[in-house]
Amino acid sequence: MMVMYCRSSPWRWRLSSVKSFSDIRKRLFSGATVDVGKEVLKLSPSPYARMADGSAIASVGDTSVLVIAVSKAEGRAGVGFLPLTVDYRLKAAAAGRIPTNFLKRELGATTKEILSSRMLDRSIRPLFPAGYNCETQVTCNTLSIDPEHDPDIVSINAAATALALSNIPWDGPLGAVRVGLVDGKFVLNPTRKDRSKSKLDLIISAVQGRRVLMLDGSAENISLPDLKKGIDVGVGACMNIIRTINELRESVGKPKRSYDQPETVPVEVLEAAETICSMRLREIFTDPTYDKVGRDIAATEVRTDTLEQLKESYPDVNPSLISSAINSLSKEIFRSAIFDRKLRCDGRTLDGLRNISCQVDLFPNTLHGSALFQRGQTQVLATLAFDSIASSLRLDPISAVISGVKEKNFFLHYEFPQYATNDLSRGPVQGRRELGHGALAEKALRPIIPPDFPHTIRLTAEVLESNGSSSMASVCAGSLALMDAGVPVPGPAAGVAVGLVTKGDVRSIPDDDLEYLILTDLLGLEDYAGDMDFKIAGTKLGITALQLDLKLPGVPLKVIEQCLERGVIGKNQVIAIMDQTIDKPRKERKPNSPVVEEYEVPVHKLGRFLGVGGSFIKKIAAETGVQIHNVEGLSYQIFAPNPQAMMEAKQMIEEALESSRDPALEFGSIYTAKIVEVRDIGVMVQLYPTMSPALIHNSQLDRRKIQHPSALGMEVGHEIKVKFFGRDPVSGAMRLSRKVLTGPTSAEINLNPVKKSGSEKA
Repeated sequence: MMVMYCRSSPWRWRLSSVKSFSDIRKRLFSGATVDVGKEVLKLSPSPYARMADGSAIASVGDTSVLVIAVSKAEGRAGVGFLPLTVDYRLKAAAAGRIPTNFLKRELGATTKEILSSRMLDRSIRPLFPAGYNCETQVTCNTLSIDPEHDPDIVSINAAATALALSNIPWDGPLGAVRVGLVDGKFVLNPTRKDRSKSKLDLIISAVQGRRVLMLDGSAENISLPDLKKGIDVGVGACMNIIRTINELRESVGKPKRSYDQPETVPVEVLEAAETICSMRLREIFTDPTYDKVGRDIAATEVRTDTLEQLKESYPDVNPSLISSAINSLSKEIFRSAIFDRKLRCDGRTLDGLRNISCQVDLFPNTLHGSALFQRGQTQVLATLAFDSIASSLRLDPISAVISGVKEKNFFLHYEFPQYATNDLSRGPVQGRRELGHGALAEKALRPIIPPDFPHTIRLTAEVLESNGSSSMASVCAGSLALMDAGVPVPGPAAGVAVGLVTKGDVRSIPDDDLEYLILTDLLGLEDYAGDMDFKIAGTKLGITALQLDLKLPGVPLKVIEQCLERGVIGKNQVIAIMDQTIDKPRKERKPNSPVVEEYEVPVHKLGRFLGVGGSFIKKIAAETGVQIHNVEGLSYQIFAPNPQAMMEAKQMIEEALESSRDPALEFGSIYTAKIVEVRDIGVMVQLYPTMSPALIHNSQLDRRKIQHPSALGMEVGHEIKVKFFGRDPVSGAMRLSRKVLTGPTSAEINLNPVKKSGSEKA
C-alpha cells in the first residue's frame, strides 16, 4: 500500500491510500478531453510545479505543454498597469534534438518563441480584472513536440486552464483554435501537412458569449466572406473548449483570492480636476490644426498645470494618484469628443484616411529597390536588396521541425528608432515589438512573392516618423519597393489599422446594447486611448494578413465583421492611391540588379571548375564578387551582383575550361602517356601537358598480378603506351589500360611533346 496526497476538494489536499503506481498516475493525469476537428485536445491539472498558484497540461497528438502561472499576493504601489510576463520556450529535448550552439543548451529566445509569447500575452491579458496590478508570470514549458502539431495553440489552452484552475483573479476561461482552409473546406487545428496546403492560417482566441478576444493570421488572398466564415467556425470550436475548462474548474479549481484595489483619489479631487482641465483638453482634442507633437505638448501643459494646482489644493493626496486620475480623465474626454461629434481629433470622419504620398526609386544607382510611404505623420522608408539563394534566412532547428520550413528566401526587418517619436535612444535595439511588427508585415507581403523567384529578398522597413499604424505603413512601403525592384508580384499590397471606441462597461452590457464607433486608419493617440488595434492587410484580390489587439475582454462577433468590412474598404482606397505612383512591377531590372544563370559543368572538367578545395570558385568570388553554388548534380548557379561581374566571372570560367586545350581522344586508340606520380595502387599519367593526371590501377598495368608499379620498373618521367576506353559516366575520369597492350597492338599516337626519358619494361 502506498500513501499520497491527492485533491479531495477544489483547494485542499488530504492524505489518501492508493494501491499501485498506476492508480497514482491515473489520479495525477485525470482531466478532460474535447474534440476539435479531427484532433482531441486533452486538458488536465498538472501534477508538476504544485507549489505554483496554478499549473496545467494540454496535449494534442504527441505535443504536450506545461503552463505554470504565478502571481504575487500584493500589488506594486504606484503601478497603473498589469505587470504580466509571458515566457514561451521550445525545449530542444522535447523535439528529440540537441541545441546546435557552442554551449549545446537553450540560450536567448528565438523569433518563434517571441512571437508565440506575444500572441499568448494578447490572449490572456485583457481578462485580468481592471485595477489588478500584482506582478504575474506565465511560463510555458514544452514537454513533448510532435512535428505535426504546433505547440502554440496548445500553450494558449494550457494557459487558460492553468489560470482558470488557479487562485489568481482572472475573468476567463478562453478557448483557442487554429483554422485552415484546405481544398475549400475549413479545418480546425490542421496538421503540418494540412497547413502546407492551406490558404488560411488563422489563430483565434474567444471567450464566453461568442466574443472574439484575439486574432492572428495570414492567408493567400482569402475573400472577406470566407474569412468571416472561418472566424465563425473557429469561435464555435472555442466555445466547446471553454465549457470543458469550466467543468474542470468546478471540479478541481481553487477559489479566487481577494486582492486590494489600487488606491484612488477622492471624489472631490477628481471633480476639481475635471473643472480645471476638461474644457481645455476638449478644445485641444477637437482642434484639427494640431499635429502630433503640437497636440502632445498642449495636452501635457494642461495636465501639468492641473497637477500643480491640485497639489497645492490637496497636499495630503499622493501626487502620483492625482497624475493617474488626470490621465484617465484625459482619455475619457478624448473618447467622449469622438462620440459627441462623430469626428476625430484631426478633423477626419470615422472612416476617413490621412493624406497619403508615395515615392519610389529614391537611390537608383545603388539600391535594388526603394520606396517612401507617408501617411499623415507616419513615414516609412523601405529598401530592398537581392542576394543569392545561399543567403536565405535559416530557421533554428526547433522552429524548422515545427513549421517544416528550413529557410526563407524572403524576409522583412522592421526598425523603429526612437527619433521617430522625437525621443532619444542608446543604440539599435531589436525588441519584441519590432519583431512582432516585422513578422506581421512579412506575412502580409509573403503571399505576393513568386515561389520560384531566383533571388533571396531582404526588405528593410525603417520608421522615420510615427503617429500610428507603422506596421501597416511598412506593408505599403514594402510593396512599393518590391515593384520598384522589378519583382514580378501580381499586384500591390497595402494595410490599414482599424480602431474601436466603446461606451460603458463592456463586461456587463449585452451585445445588442453595446454602443461603439469604428475608426479607420488609427492615429497614435486613438490607439492609446481607444479599445482596439485591428490591423488588416491584403491586395485587391483579398486579405493576406490580420492581427487583432484588444484591451477589452472580448467583443461581439458582429463588431469584428464590421471592422473587417471597414478595413477592406480602407485597404482598397490605399491601394488606389499607391497605383498613382506605381501600379505594376518594372518590366526591366535596374542596371545594378544582380544576375543569375545556371551552368552545367562537363563531368570531366568538374575538378578544374572547382579547383583544389574549391580554390577556383573562391578566386572568382574574391576577384569579381560572384558566388557559385551547387544546385543539383553538375548544375551550378552563378550569382553576380551586376551584369559586368557576371561577364568577368564567365570569362574566367571559359578560360579555365576552354575546350581547345583538350585534344579530342578517340575511343580504342593507343596513346603515349607520361608518368607523373607513382602510388601504391597504380600510376598517375598525363596524355598531354594540360591534362589533369589520370590513374591507371595496378590491375590495368600488366596481365600479371602486381602489388606495386615498381615491379615493372616504372618511375616518374617514364613514358608508357596506354589504350583509351572513354570516360566514367559518373566521375568523368579517364579509363586507361596498359594491360591490353601487352599482346599484339595497333598504331600508337603520341600526344605528349615531352621526349622519352626512360625505357619501358615488360
